[in-house]
Amino acid sequence: MVKFGDRVRLVAIPDELPPDAEPGSLSANSLFQRCLGRVSPVVGINELGWAGLEVGEVTGQPAYMDSIWVEPRGLVVVE
Repeated sequence: MVKFGDRVRLVAIPDELPPDAEPGSLSANSLFQRCLGRVSPVVGINELGWAGLEVGEVTGQPAYMDSIWVEPRGLVVVE
């Protein structure tokens, strides 16, 4: 079970991702691809049990500038 504050590695990309929010923006698929294999802290858990990760650094910004929500089965806790 993934918990708030855990350091996790993204090991799987969700099968279904939302469409791009704005033309010219980084697509959800591209963002997840860049995050694959990276370690991030869990900064939130939603009502479905999905983990929130701040991942802005993959686009050269502070971590809090972009976030993704991931099902726990797509994550591995890193010690």
